[in-house]
Amino acid sequence: MWYNGEDVTRRLAILTGNERKIKVPEPFRFTPNLAYLAGAANECLYRIREGRLRKALRLPDGSGGQAAGLLELRAEDESLLALRLWNAAGTEEVLPEQMDAAEAYVRDWFDLSRDLAPFYAMAERDSLLQRTIRPFYGLRLVGIPDLFEALSWGIIGQQINLAFAHTLKRRLVEACGEYLDIGGERHWLFPPAERVAELPAAALQELQMTGRKSEYLIGTARLIAEGRLSKELLAQAGSCAEAERMLTGIRGIGPWTANYVLMRCLRMPAAFPVGDVGLQNAVRQLAGMDRKPTQEELYRLAAGWTGWESYATFYLWRMLY
Repeated sequence: MWYNGEDVTRRLAILTGNERKIKVPEPFRFTPNLAYLAGAANECLYRIREGRLRKALRLPDGSGGQAAGLLELRAEDESLLALRLWNAAGTEEVLPEQMDAAEAYVRDWFDLSRDLAPFYAMAERDSLLQRTIRPFYGLRLVGIPDLFEALSWGIIGQQINLAFAHTLKRRLVEACGEYLDIGGERHWLFPPAERVAELPAAALQELQMTGRKSEYLIGTARLIAEGRLSKELLAQAGSCAEAERMLTGIRGIGPWTANYVLMRCLRMPAAFPVGDVGLQNAVRQLAGMDRKPTQEELYRLAAGWTGWESYATFYLWRMLY
């Protein structure tokens, strides 16, 4: 069942195939992408076992609403991904539009519409980046397709270490989210903005979030719930700089969080979280520096990355995590 305080499970009347093959572009390899996801400490929104990735999704229910489903992804071979989908009851009765939505999610999640050949050509000529692409060839910028989830992760991660950020995210998900119970396992969905928007700040502070982070999360959730903030509005901003300006106008969202969201959710290739400590440490390590580079130095180093700053950042992060 899908638990959210009321029974929202219904059996779908149309039986369709619940398997689909997804042709992937070159260069793509499932293994380095799966390895990246597997490295997340205390992750609660997906499971990886024996090369199979499972994640609960919200899908169209065929009548204008939503129903939960469980996605499974594995590599058929180097150029083909095998997608399977189950409904909330754990059976194979799924609608064609649900399969379409699951495939669209996978393509967004792994940025499969991006032609990476120009990035690799640029990186081969760059003294820093050429050392990142060889061990992680075929890695995509693994995304966070849901805007509220991406913003929440950015806000939660401010000024704390990665392990504690994952702990806080798990607490938020388990306190406010929904889950599928299939085969005796819980598969959690990130709580929707509408639910978090209704919470008092004290409810999040009980999870050990600071008062300010609690206010930032609830305030951001309200903007999304009220339709004043969306992926569509950010995509229509006209430029990465303008989308950043829109986000940094929101209380609790600074340049780092804005660029993180533009990287991971909006897929803006010029997004560049230049103040990120991980990025600075990766450059320091690869460049053999005895200190972290300044932002001015990072901008100079990135002069040749124009249009690929987000991918350059992601590959540099991967050298550390």
